[in-house]
Amino acid sequence: MPGNEQYPGAKRRPGSKKGPTKGSGGNRRRGLEGKGPTPRAEDRVGHPRARAKARAEARAAAPTRARQLEKIKRRFGIPEGHEVVCGRNAVAEAARAGVPIERVFMAVPASSDDRLGAVIRRAALLGAPVLETTRLDLDALTDEAAHQGVAIEVPAYDYVLARDLLDRARAAGRVPLLVALDQVTDPHNLGAVLRSAGAFGADGVIIPGRRSVGVTATVWKVSAGAAARVPVARETNLVRALEALKTEGCFVVGLDGQGSTALEDIPVASSPLVLVTGAEGTGLSRLVRQTCDLVASIPISSTVESLNAAVATGISLYEVDRIRRGARAVG
Repeated sequence: MPGNEQYPGAKRRPGSKKGPTKGSGGNRRRGLEGKGPTPRAEDRVGHPRARAKARAEARAAAPTRARQLEKIKRRFGIPEGHEVVCGRNAVAEAARAGVPIERVFMAVPASSDDRLGAVIRRAALLGAPVLETTRLDLDALTDEAAHQGVAIEVPAYDYVLARDLLDRARAAGRVPLLVALDQVTDPHNLGAVLRSAGAFGADGVIIPGRRSVGVTATVWKVSAGAAARVPVARETNLVRALEALKTEGCFVVGLDGQGSTALEDIPVASSPLVLVTGAEGTGLSRLVRQTCDLVASIPISSTVESLNAAVATGISLYEVDRIRRGARAVG
């Protein structure tokens, strides 16, 4: 009857090869397996962190300034033990004092400063070559110190003995005034002490062979050339050296903030004298303190705990020099 017929739906034609299937038949298996853990941001191509990582690796592969300076320094071949002294004052003082000069390095014309002319003349007398360099070369040779465009190479410092300092002072007709540094390891302190010693007429500085700074390029620089004029004695045993000086008639005065005698009141300022300064913070070591004839202090404000070793030494040298000048004026 029309309108009552049922639509049978799609029917497979006879002879069709395709049969009933389940799922995709494995065609999507690889897609369903996933891609594993998500890569880190710096490992993803095109990610900002990946680009930053690539730039950092490129910088690391390129020669850095430190490597560049080290390469330049090796090219000049500074022998072990030699020092490179830089700065116009330090170099000029060394030349005037007759310090042996191996080479002169200049990045500025000699005509720019009279002091440089004196250095050139001294080098010519010694037969030392004068090399024209760049400021970068001097940065490398001086470990980036303030070289002011000039530096010289000097051989290893020639230390003397404490007895030599005493003999030189007596041979010159002076009342000996020596400075001893007990375990001072900062080259800036040693350089400043040498400068004060030169300013106030000290005959030399004594340092121990161990746990103490020696005369380095930094010491030369800080001393403003005083290292060329004030001799430095290096002793294996500082206590033994002080004892030997005592047997030669010297008085040994230690400097300490807790000293029982004010510096201006020490009774032996006009006698042969050794002023001993300890390291900043630790002060005089036990055996050195026991060796001292007396321990003096510098009166300071209660708001300041202590003085820098070089400052304390400079004040003490000034005070001893003042007392001695007064005694000579009275005499």
